[in-house]
Amino acid sequence: MSFSAIKGQDKQIAMLKVYIEQSRLEGGYLFCGPQGIGKKMTALSLAKALNCQDAGIDACGKCPSCLKIGKKQHPDVHFLEFDGDEIKIEYIRQLQRDASLRPYEGAKKVFIIDNAHNLTADASNALLKILEEPPKSCLIILVSDKPGLLFRTIVSRCKVMKFSPLARSALKETFQSDYGLDCNRAHYLAYFSEGRLGRALCLKDEDALNEKNKIIDKLALSPAGRGADLAIKEKADMRRALNILAAWFRDAYLLKAGLPETEMINFDRRQELSIYAGSFTFTELDRIMQVLSDSAFYLERNLNIKLLIHNLRAQIWKG
Repeated sequence: MSFSAIKGQDKQIAMLKVYIEQSRLEGGYLFCGPQGIGKKMTALSLAKALNCQDAGIDACGKCPSCLKIGKKQHPDVHFLEFDGDEIKIEYIRQLQRDASLRPYEGAKKVFIIDNAHNLTADASNALLKILEEPPKSCLIILVSDKPGLLFRTIVSRCKVMKFSPLARSALKETFQSDYGLDCNRAHYLAYFSEGRLGRALCLKDEDALNEKNKIIDKLALSPAGRGADLAIKEKADMRRALNILAAWFRDAYLLKAGLPETEMINFDRRQELSIYAGSFTFTELDRIMQVLSDSAFYLERNLNIKLLIHNLRAQIWKG
């Protein structure tokens, strides 16, 4: 994986290449922005470029160093990857011990802390001490989609690089040209993911278009009690169903307000949606959107999913 494989972050990549060329990369960096837009991929590519045996401003992707980093087996490139778990002080103490040592075989020690907003208070204070006096041969990259949860003192010690989603139309074109997807599928993935390439790629390997249409047919278009046969048993599945419904009613609302069809998430059902939107007033659509928001709230508080679906359908077709 080299910088050239990263889509939509040209400004950030160009800046990093300048820093590599001028040997200005040391201390702490914070890569922030929404999930699934290439922050961690950029950090990995940067680690490769700094330690590539070709010694250029981009990684060759073929030398032993690049291959080891790609497999997360390089002794000088360390990954702290946590999803929802706290990053405790013992991990940062180990980082501190590793950072104090000279590179074993590479040019630069690189530490990538994913979901850095999960640092505990003690871990944050320990990391702050490292960032205040970082070793010259060490680069620490914090990756976060919630930078507001980080200690301000940590953010102030880092060079902040903000990453942005791809333009949805550009992502749609990428899926059509690079992945051979048809127009409807490419449009849905690009617009539903809000331009987040990583999120769209996760959905690409699933039958996302048919799944979302099944949710819409059973929950939004059927006033009779036909939603019970949906295979929604897990919280993650219900969360996705709520997001699909929110996108459907968002389209209906904005279509009534004059939204161009090309900006609809559910572009594949634009004619049907145009008729559907006419059967609701703005007030009714406001109420439904609030119901969806409330449902998401109750879901996170472990309300029974079967009961949640029943109440949701009753509220959508209320009156």
